[in-house]
Parts: sequence; C-alpha cells; structure tokens
Amino acid sequence: MTAAITSEPQRRPHAPLWLLALVTFSGTLAMHIFVPALPVAAKSLGAGIGAMQMTVSLYIFGLAVGQLVYGPLADRYGRRPVLLFGLGLYCVAGLAAAVAPEVHSLIAARLFQAVGGCAGLVLGRSIVRDTAEPQEATRRLALMNLMVTIGPSLAPLLGGALATALGWRSIFYALFALGVVGFLFTWRLLPETGAPGAAVNARELARNYRKLLASPAFLGFSVGGGCATTSMYAFIASAPFIFVDQLHRPAHEAGIYLAILVSGVWLGSFLTSHLISRVRVDRLMVRSNALSVAAAFVLLGAALTDHLSVPLIVACMFLFTVGAGMASPAALTQAISVNPQVIGSASGLYGFTQMAVGALCTALAGMGHRNPALASAIVLAGAGIVAQLSFAVALRAQKARTLTA
Repeated sequence: MTAAITSEPQRRPHAPLWLLALVTFSGTLAMHIFVPALPVAAKSLGAGIGAMQMTVSLYIFGLAVGQLVYGPLADRYGRRPVLLFGLGLYCVAGLAAAVAPEVHSLIAARLFQAVGGCAGLVLGRSIVRDTAEPQEATRRLALMNLMVTIGPSLAPLLGGALATALGWRSIFYALFALGVVGFLFTWRLLPETGAPGAAVNARELARNYRKLLASPAFLGFSVGGGCATTSMYAFIASAPFIFVDQLHRPAHEAGIYLAILVSGVWLGSFLTSHLISRVRVDRLMVRSNALSVAAAFVLLGAALTDHLSVPLIVACMFLFTVGAGMASPAALTQAISVNPQVIGSASGLYGFTQMAVGALCTALAGMGHRNPALASAIVLAGAGIVAQLSFAVALRAQKARTLTA
C-alpha cells in the first residue's frame, strides 16, 4: 500500500490536458450549438417557441444538477468510471436527440445529454487537480479554460452552418460523434487519478449545504452571481427568434451574432485578470454588473419603443456579456470565500445556483413567445436589478461578520 501511494506522483503527467479539454468542451459546446437551429427545428417538429426554448433551459438545468452529484460519486467510485458513464450517457442522449420524432422526446434527450456532458465539466477540473501540484494545476486549469472557452464562441457558427447545410438533426449526429471520440480516448488514455473508495457522507454534505444556505453572504453572492452571469442564457435562447422572426435576418446570421456576444464573456474575463490587481473584488463585481444592467435597460427601451435593430441589439448584448464576464470570477471568488472550511461544497452549490438561475431566466423568457425581444430584455433587466440587490445584501452581511469576528 505504501509503495502504491508513493508511486502516485510519477503517474500524474499521464492525464493529457487536450483530452480533459475535449471532454469539458463537449458539455459546453452542446449547450450553444443547437441555439441557431431552434427556428428551423421548431418548424420541422411543429413546436412553439416556448417548447423549443425548453431544450435550452432544461439542458442548463441538467448541468446544474450534475454540479452537485458528480463530485461525491467520483470520490466514491473513481474519476475514470464516473467520467466514462457520463460520456456514455452523453453519446446515447445525443443519438436519441438526433432521431427524436417530436419536441417532448427532444426535450427529454437534451436533459439527459446535459447530465452526461456535465461529467466532463466537473471531473475535468478535478483530474487536473489530481495530476499536478498546486502551482502547476493553476497553470493547467488556466490553459484548459482558454481552450474550453473557444467552444461557446464557435458553437453558434458551427450549429448555424450544420443546420443550413445538412439540417438541424445533423447537429446531434455531430455531438454523438464527438462524444464517441471522447469516450474512446478516455477509455484508452486516461488512468484513474483519484482515490476511489471514499465514503459519500450524505449527512456531512447536507450539513455543509445547510450552513451555506443559512448564510446571507453566500446566498447573496451565489444568487447575484447567477443573475449577473447566466441570465444571459435567456437572450441566447431567444436570439434566433429575435433575429430571424422579428428582424427577418437569414438563419445563418444568428450564429454570427451569437458568436460575437459570447466572445464578450471572454473579453470580460480577460479584463478582470488585468484589473483585479488595481480594483477591489467587491467593487469590480458591483460595477461590472452595473454595466450589464445599463445595457439591459437600453435594450428594454428599444424593445418598448419598437426601435430594435441588429447593430443596437448586438452592441447592447456585447456590453452585457462583457459585464457578465467580469462579474463571474469576482462573484465566484466571494462566494467560495464565505466559509473556507467548505470550499468544495460551496463551489458545487454555487455552480448549481448559477445554472438554475440561467434555466429559470430562459424559461421565463420563453413565456413571451409573441415578442421574444421584449421578454428577454425584461428578464435581463430584472435579473440585473436582483443581482445588484443580492450583492448589496451579501456585502453588508460580510461586513457585519467581519466587525463581530
């Protein structure tokens, strides 16, 4: 047993970073790649806007649930078998979505596809931490995140191109093929990097979650972080209907506009990495969300006065996503710092809350099927205000706790 433990560091370099990026990329790609094809799929299946947007909101919800379950399962059964299970589920669900005969089957397949794809999102980061010392792990995580962020930017372009050239079902055949590639490479190249056999202590997990949910600071940062960041999914799911149905633009253009908007998140994260040494985290978080709120209200004003245009929408949403990209790391840092003794639970619960808020915002925007631009603008503006109020509550609670400590 001792020899096995001491030999573990020698095995650390054997988890290829490109493979971890691939399995992580698969889960994020599937969320955005189908969005440009929503109007085409809606006509093919005879479904309404709200039903088609459920294929996005339930995908986000599946990612939320996976944030809570994969970590404990991987500790108990090992990283490798749990990841292989998730990738297998991703493949099967992708094939089921490709042959779905009606919209409800497609919605169910998308939910299972998300639960499977979430395995790569969660365990990819865990495997990096398993296979490198802290300083090297930080470098590898940054590099992997850089590779993974390419996915959401390219996904709308790729989805629009596939839907135009080969039909919307080709998107899911492509995701199925990507899942098979990830599964086979994981099966052949990825060793077990964790220490399987750890007992899943449900009582301890529940106790940690109760502590966090009872903390106004954590709730404020997590709810605020979700409203400031993943609320943008409400617009992303509505965008094809706005650009194609309301503004009468070709379907392939929607993918271009979405790629521009998603790239704003990358720019926001880049700006944060340079500003964080000069601006306090709390101020950066609040001010960046204020930028998003201002952009959302400009979009809302244009929708209410019937002055919508492609340049105005793209400009407003680009500023919104830049603000979201800046607020996201700041809110996450604040949330997981509330209780340093339960960082793992805080990270999982924060991820769940963030995705749950995104799913809720997407579902709310789907209710306004008669005017998707107005509905999404109302959701974004409302979420931005909730985020500012949540941040204020969290910062006040944090300050009070500091004074009494």
